[in-house]
Amino acid sequence: MNNFEQLGVQQSILQAIGELGFETPTPIQEQSIPVFLENGRDILGLAQTGTGKTAAFGLPILQLIDFSNKQTQALVICPTRELCIQITRDLKAYSKYINNVNIVSVYGGASITGQISDIRRGAQIIVATPGRLMDLMNRNAVNIKTIGYVVLDEADEMLNMGFEEDVEFILAETPAEKRVCLFSATMPKQIRNIANRYMSNPFEISVGKANSGNINITHQYSIVHARDKYAALKRYVDYNSDNLYCIIFCTTKNETQDISDKLIKDGYNADCLHGDLSQAQREKVMNRFRHHAIKILLATDVAARGIDVSALTHVIHFHLPDDIENYTHRSGRTGRAGKTGVSYTLLHMREGGRLKDIERMASVKFEKILIPSAEEVRDKKLMAFTDTILNTEIEENIFDEKVMASLETLMQFEKTELLQKFLSLELRRFSVDFTNAPDLNINERSTREGASASTFGGGVRLFVSVGKKDGFDIRNFKDYVAEKAAISWKKIRVDVSGVYSFIDAQQEDVEAIMSGLNGQMHNGRVVRVEVSGDKQGGSGNGRGGSRGGSRGGSGYGGGERRRSSGGEGGGERRRSSGGGFSSGGGSYGGGGERRRSSGGEGGERRRRSSY
Repeated sequence: MNNFEQLGVQQSILQAIGELGFETPTPIQEQSIPVFLENGRDILGLAQTGTGKTAAFGLPILQLIDFSNKQTQALVICPTRELCIQITRDLKAYSKYINNVNIVSVYGGASITGQISDIRRGAQIIVATPGRLMDLMNRNAVNIKTIGYVVLDEADEMLNMGFEEDVEFILAETPAEKRVCLFSATMPKQIRNIANRYMSNPFEISVGKANSGNINITHQYSIVHARDKYAALKRYVDYNSDNLYCIIFCTTKNETQDISDKLIKDGYNADCLHGDLSQAQREKVMNRFRHHAIKILLATDVAARGIDVSALTHVIHFHLPDDIENYTHRSGRTGRAGKTGVSYTLLHMREGGRLKDIERMASVKFEKILIPSAEEVRDKKLMAFTDTILNTEIEENIFDEKVMASLETLMQFEKTELLQKFLSLELRRFSVDFTNAPDLNINERSTREGASASTFGGGVRLFVSVGKKDGFDIRNFKDYVAEKAAISWKKIRVDVSGVYSFIDAQQEDVEAIMSGLNGQMHNGRVVRVEVSGDKQGGSGNGRGGSRGGSRGGSGYGGGERRRSSGGEGGGERRRSSGGGFSSGGGSYGGGGERRRSSGGEGGERRRRSSY
């Protein structure tokens, strides 16, 4: 394997990245940097989160830009403000020994006047989220007609967040003669379309296959009743607390805040990150997390985009994501830079089938583990505490006369009583009631078989190509199926997700359902029904077989999208991302509305985050 010098990186950058601990290029860096520096071709890269993409495009761009020229020469577009800040921070670190560098990040939630001022001082590189960049373009505060390099980072996530048209609008305003570098963890059709329109004979790089999991990550799961999830989470965290540094993923901002509040109240070193926080609050939380002042970070999928924290030991899924591809994004935040990590899922009884879908699509294998008993947690805590005492060296110089005098009151206790007092402080949460707490594990096979036998014995699970995006919920979807199939709604059980649904039915009703629904038109979409790859009763909101809806609607689908572009006075552009996927107890993007103005002078621009 080459080192960075052999890849053609110049000395000033080598010195900076050497101080950052860069020694051996990652596969994406080894393939991208020489192409960027020597080949002159566009780059289309398939690479997961945490593979070193920022250095893969950042190092050669820093080397190719003329920093004596204050014009904007490079544009990096990314989906979230966290990723925007992270990329900017990294590029500034890489360019530490280059003179006259001005790299500006622009994103929503921060002062636009301050960002305009930074740009006008001469920003050779702008790192931007699509929405804020369009704001600046509408205000004529940024000139992207001079750029020679465009990078689209996390392109699939930008599409998921509804930025496809924004990205295309921005690209259309850039010069025809430019270098384009696009990185994405997945390659849906929309990404290929953008590549075909705005890239010229791109050099394609693939680091791992689409949706594949990192081989350094161990994938584990436990099955509990939904009501026991929080108790199970605490036991898992307690049992692994000696080295735990983790992100816990939740489905909604309310759930994120609620669980974070509970953990803090129960004495855990936790905080949360979600769309309701101001930019200042988000940065404060992230700074504390990066410096390990917080060991547990609760986050939604969208809020966590762009979090680049090294040495995470665990990723915990309080709920599985509805979009299976998001599982890869989540779990890829641990096991980075050659280190190992654990991706742990708390399942409730009906999510087993979705676990199989992830195994199949992400090429990973899950290991079932048991939630430790309360007594096991207590015993491990005790062992850790005693090891700490045994390995603590006595600092003789701190025991001056005052300290020794203050210890005299403790000397009156017998040795056993004194030790008991110290242990009581350490194990104060482990009362008799706690150690006698029940086993939280459930038998997935007996539970699943029992549920099936009681109502849907010998049943069949059917995949249906419509869901919440098409206006369905559980009640009206059951009515729809019953009407089209001419059967009683009492004879079926349904799961309705974002762009697809499942029906659990008796074998005798399968033909009627398939013939009644297949080929029907609903809201302009053809309804398709097929037998799922999972047995009935084994899956909640998973996908059937290897299919199940398009990525383009994942998590943020179901809403109405309207645009008007005004002249003077400012037309209003609106997006609502109502609906969304439901998972467990919550939903992605439920009901939030985003509004944008794309008009001329006086145009108003408002946005409320939908996550």
